[in-house]
Amino acid sequence: MQRLLASLFLLTTIATFASEPAPKDFDYKAALKNSQDAIGNVIGDYILIDSNENLFELKRNKPLVISLVYTSCYHTCPMTTRNLAKVVKIAREALGDDSFDVVTIGFDTKFDNPKTMRHFATQQGINGINNWYYLSGDKNTMNTLLKDLGFIFYPSPRGYDHIVQASVLNENGEVYRQVYGEVFDTPLLVEPLKQLILGQSKPNQPFLEDLISKVRFFCTTYDPNSDNYYFDYSLFVGMFIGASILLLTILFVFKELKTKR
Repeated sequence: MQRLLASLFLLTTIATFASEPAPKDFDYKAALKNSQDAIGNVIGDYILIDSNENLFELKRNKPLVISLVYTSCYHTCPMTTRNLAKVVKIAREALGDDSFDVVTIGFDTKFDNPKTMRHFATQQGINGINNWYYLSGDKNTMNTLLKDLGFIFYPSPRGYDHIVQASVLNENGEVYRQVYGEVFDTPLLVEPLKQLILGQSKPNQPFLEDLISKVRFFCTTYDPNSDNYYFDYSLFVGMFIGASILLLTILFVFKELKTKR
């Protein structure tokens, strides 16, 4: 009798396993194309849940960096998050602490929730960083959001196979740039943020404020030796000297023409 029950249990287990869809093979090229095709998409008016269990509107009316993780990941997602934190720190020192927001979203709706997102943020040392939020959501919301962002993932024996992607959105919620890799070069993230924050005129922006932004845009320079951004006064001084020389040359020519007359 015990053997019969054991056999029935084994057959039931096999049948159940066979009825589940087999994991798909991850196609990096297809995932990358899907991600690139999402550039220009405007995300929907999604409302997620933050790590304090408050509702969170994803559209921020300012540039936004979206990083997608799953909290049970033990290697790739933690490494990606720690490297992102390093680059975000550099970007904020150059562009301003309140100039853009960052969100880390857990896409595994079975396990990612406010508690696990809060624990993940604490583990990676990013909990408490200003304007950085840790979000989760229901399955339907997550599916449509990931489609807007061009993000594909498949279950695997390791957890999930997915492309490592950070999406840079403009103030209107449009996907402006995709940044790839667990560890990436600092300018890959900072430069598109710099363009959105300093390089583009805002509607009804005062002339002086717009001029200051343009000067900051051209004079904020990346130094690969220190892996940091700094304000290059020499460019501003060079522009001033060049304008002065041009003005003096015009005055000299005008004076010579007047003398000859």
